[in-house]
Amino acid sequence: MHGRIIQNISNLYKIENQEEEIYEAIARGKLKKNEILPVVGDLVDFEITQEEKKEAVINQILERKVYIKRPKLANITQIVLVISSKNPKPDLLMLDKQLAFAEFLGIKVLIVLNKTDLDDNNQFQEIEQIYGKIGYCVIKTEAKNGKGIELLTKKLKNNINAFSGNSGVGKSTLINAIFNRNITQEGEVSKKNKRGKNTTTATCLYKIDVNTYIADTPGFSSFSIEEIESQKLDHYFKEFKSKISKCEFIGCKHRKEKNCEIKKALEKGEISQARYERFCKIQEQLKQREEMKKW
Repeated sequence: MHGRIIQNISNLYKIENQEEEIYEAIARGKLKKNEILPVVGDLVDFEITQEEKKEAVINQILERKVYIKRPKLANITQIVLVISSKNPKPDLLMLDKQLAFAEFLGIKVLIVLNKTDLDDNNQFQEIEQIYGKIGYCVIKTEAKNGKGIELLTKKLKNNINAFSGNSGVGKSTLINAIFNRNITQEGEVSKKNKRGKNTTTATCLYKIDVNTYIADTPGFSSFSIEEIESQKLDHYFKEFKSKISKCEFIGCKHRKEKNCEIKKALEKGEISQARYERFCKIQEQLKQREEMKKW
């Protein structure tokens, strides 16, 4: 039988088949021997071992269109990047890393600005303008009040959506609002340090509709984009793409080089100064990791 893995806890997997039946399965020994372990989102061939107990064994993992190493996910088609106005405050460096990684993977992106009711300084307006100008879809929400949930739900349709963002930004609250019931455990933001407490302990796919799922995953606070080469990071900043080939030097780092098209666009206000500075910071971080690996 064919199915999709919708949950993974330790060595047990829940699989949904085309008839929407759920089976609990383990992976065949040969998969472990070949060090190819199933992950949530994988399409698999599986064999039923006990129909009454809905137990099965996974024989084969079908070809993955997309694979994320950390957190482990396969075949997602859209990342939903959630940030809040405060408690915790917007982490735009993390947002830009995740946007670059989504471009690297070749998947769609939704940016969700949650907790708009706490946005006393109109910070979201500036964020919406910067990323909307680049070409990203930006949605404002108040998860607890249901504001923006209908539009968000429409944007999720016919996608396997991974919700991402630091703990405390309201991912679980948004997911519960979409389903109109408590699908996930909602976390509380620590009043002492204003940082979120990670409440999600297992990777799961929640089905909204036919061909439409939400992935709720732990581990995005330690999001890694190490697969991107520092020298190629500019290819994954959307507003840089059309300008790279116009730089005078091949392999231009867009720092001190002459006749750099990125720097020209920066001077004209076509590229956000703050986002350019984050690009430089991310590029430097990637370069440092590459140097460390050599040792």
